[in-house]
Amino acid sequence: MDIVITGGAGFLGARLARQLLDAGQLALAGGTPQTIRTITLIDRMAPPATLTADNRIRAITGDLNELLEERHPTTPVVTEKNTLVFHLAAAVSGECEADFDLGMRSNVDATRALLQSCRTLGSSPTVVFASSLAVFGNSPAQPLPPVINDRTLPTPQNSYGIQKFIGEQLVADYARKGFIRGRNVRLMTVSVRPGKPNGAASSFLSGMIREPLTGLRGTCPVPRETAVALSSPARTIEGLIRAAEAGDAEWGARTAVNLPALKTTVGEMAAALERVAGKEAIRLIDWTPDPAIANIVTSWPAVIDAARARGLGLLPDPDFDSIIAAYLNENPRTAPGAGTQ
Repeated sequence: MDIVITGGAGFLGARLARQLLDAGQLALAGGTPQTIRTITLIDRMAPPATLTADNRIRAITGDLNELLEERHPTTPVVTEKNTLVFHLAAAVSGECEADFDLGMRSNVDATRALLQSCRTLGSSPTVVFASSLAVFGNSPAQPLPPVINDRTLPTPQNSYGIQKFIGEQLVADYARKGFIRGRNVRLMTVSVRPGKPNGAASSFLSGMIREPLTGLRGTCPVPRETAVALSSPARTIEGLIRAAEAGDAEWGARTAVNLPALKTTVGEMAAALERVAGKEAIRLIDWTPDPAIANIVTSWPAVIDAARARGLGLLPDPDFDSIIAAYLNENPRTAPGAGTQ
């Protein structure tokens, strides 16, 4: 089996690649397990050296739109050997709201070009599309129901959410026509992410925990009572891989599956941080309102009834304390007191 991961040098893409390499095989679309021969990582930046050291990794660095254009025939993004594509590459929410053209190019044009490239193969590869909770948005004219389920009508309230919903519909139609086997997966906000902040409006939901754990100040731009739907990195990757493994009958409708989410508030997140790292850590959170970010984040739902995901054996994280514990286990140098005498 030959796999492609767009956005493969990013946090989720690299983590997905590592997990697939460690497994060594995957049972695609309800079939028997197949050996993973190659994983092609496509991104604007080079993937970590720990990945490229594996001879099963093939790295392509560049703009996805340009790589998919005909003037790059020597570096095809997908080939007839590729039976599975994870499409994770995207401009994130804050970037898309600030730069409309960037979002349309990165999230709509690139998705359609990738699907068209898969179509020309004539082999109907499986495409797992990483959509987002942001396809749901609250507005006075069309308020969200108290609980979001798999049949709730998407009502995005920002460019990123609209672009992700367009991507879902493209994947669904290419699947309906038999060009691909489509798997639309709506990711929840992933926390806690390691590394540096990105341009996502939800980036603070990692930063307000990650930075204080290392003795740095973190910012929370929304009120303590703001409710959010979160998923740990491990549960998110589990959902992406399960989508690739599910057979057609098991997967069901071409519409998107909402991944399970832990419902919590930013105040409860801060309390969990205090339980793990003490009062010194929680004092490092700056509660600084940012109306632009708050308008985006508070329009997203916090309570998800992920029935289809449960049917696939996927469950949410039990609590935020366990998410912090997993983060510290995977990033031991950030643990409170690490490196001290």
